[in-house]
Amino acid sequence: QANKRIVEIVLMSRNSPETGIRMLNSITLHELDITRVALSGGEPLAPYIDAYDIDLFLSKDDKDVQTVIDSRACAAASIYAPPKSFNPKDNRVKIAFDADAVLFSDESEHRYKTEGIDAFLKHEKENEDNPLKKGPFAELLIKLSRIQEHLPTTIELSPLRLSIVTARSAPSHMRVIKTLRKWGVYVDEVYFMGGLSKDKVLEAFGAHIFFDDQEAHLEVTSKVVPSGKVPYNSSSPMNAIEKKSKPKQS
Repeated sequence: QANKRIVEIVLMSRNSPETGIRMLNSITLHELDITRVALSGGEPLAPYIDAYDIDLFLSKDDKDVQTVIDSRACAAASIYAPPKSFNPKDNRVKIAFDADAVLFSDESEHRYKTEGIDAFLKHEKENEDNPLKKGPFAELLIKLSRIQEHLPTTIELSPLRLSIVTARSAPSHMRVIKTLRKWGVYVDEVYFMGGLSKDKVLEAFGAHIFFDDQEAHLEVTSKVVPSGKVPYNSSSPMNAIEKKSKPKQS
């Protein structure tokens, strides 16, 4: 259906209706296509995710993002300040994702961190034909892929372009490809970086937003493209590893 809305933005804020007037006026002034707004008057926003049927929750409030991730209600990320120099190269919407702990579960990443690269590669090779478990952004990717399929153009010419930029390299790359195939998901571009910095690839791709779980990557990528941090579920053993890796403050 030509007039059917495919994607909708819902603006959610802890402002009260009174203090939110300026925000509502800005929507009108800039003629933004935003018709649904939630003003919670200081209350957490996470409980309203299901009520508004949200697929992706973006916020600068880490607590709200963590609550959404823990609830598994939808994909969620804490947004970095966008780079001032960011200037999209074309009008296609380009979204880039990390693989492990974002699209896929953090099990493989945990094995790499705790058992080392050799054990990780051996496990990935032996389980090449077993799909990776879904991560917090898996369902979002699947839905975006379905949107591509239903747009009135071929996927190659779609105004929506999807990319994976991951630290994985051969031979662990095949499990990613085969998992996407099992999910029935088409991704336009995949970059296996093998430990190289992701910023130059993302800048060349022209990502409108990139999602990753590691601050070490995001501190660099956020300087060239809009970026969001995907936190681990509170029950994940990756939290202890992340805490140990952070430099101690004196």
